[in-house]
Amino acid sequence: MTSPLARIESHPQEAKRLIGIDYEQFLALVSLAEKCHLEKRAEIERNKTRIIAPGGGRKPEISSKEGICLCLIYLRQKPIFEILGLLFDISKTKANDTFNYWVEILREVLPASQIEEVEKDSKKYQDLRKILGEYELIVDSAEQAIERPVDYQNQKQYYSGKKKMHTLKNQFIVLPKGEDIVDVYVGKLGKTSDIGLFRETRHKFNVEQKFIGDKAYIGDNAITTPHKKPKKSEISQLQKEQNKQLSSRRIGVEHMICRVKIFRVASEKFRLSRHRYNRVIMAVCGLVRLRLNCSWFLSVNN
Repeated sequence: MTSPLARIESHPQEAKRLIGIDYEQFLALVSLAEKCHLEKRAEIERNKTRIIAPGGGRKPEISSKEGICLCLIYLRQKPIFEILGLLFDISKTKANDTFNYWVEILREVLPASQIEEVEKDSKKYQDLRKILGEYELIVDSAEQAIERPVDYQNQKQYYSGKKKMHTLKNQFIVLPKGEDIVDVYVGKLGKTSDIGLFRETRHKFNVEQKFIGDKAYIGDNAITTPHKKPKKSEISQLQKEQNKQLSSRRIGVEHMICRVKIFRVASEKFRLSRHRYNRVIMAVCGLVRLRLNCSWFLSVNN
């Protein structure tokens, strides 16, 4: 059986279909992730009490490059861990452990949004907020199905009346035309309203910041929304044209959500442990940003 990594290396043009990013982007990601991996290993070596000589002990079953490929295969294709283990000739437990290790590395090296990229630097954060004020940002949310919680009270918390299932809700705020993810907030309870979720994160932006949203955001003065049809009446032709123009401007966020859902772990029912949800989906958002703008990633890499 040909391993996924061997297939990608012999047919680079298939990389995006198999792992969600181009082969060149994959190589750049491997370079940065391995650097982070070696730093972690060095830190462990400094703090451990050594019993055997350096270089002793059990050798890794798969290389760092294979581990990163395994992680991307799961995010993009979402096979069960038994199948993932077969693909890389390791046990399902080792496949699970490898995925969890490398997804943490991806979270560290791939900022999920522009705000996450600069939030630790106060000056850069304020500069970004000022620049964003020149745009009308687009906001929307998406829900993802989860396994029904066992506890009845938890069932009520996660139940989405809109989707008629138990879900987690994610909010995306993007640049016009969906050029980049400005902010993402994931893992909110399914029962949370879109406008309620937006108001929880509104403080991240300047007071003057303007947004575009759908009818779920009617009632917030900061968001331009479509005209809503009055009860037992119709909207005017002018209002219909305005709605059409607004939809054409708002479509960028729909395209961004579609790019996120290319990774099956973010579109199909989430079957991993609930506490893994945030880091997995945020890692996917980082990969989407890499997929959209490799030059940004390479500048970070350098």
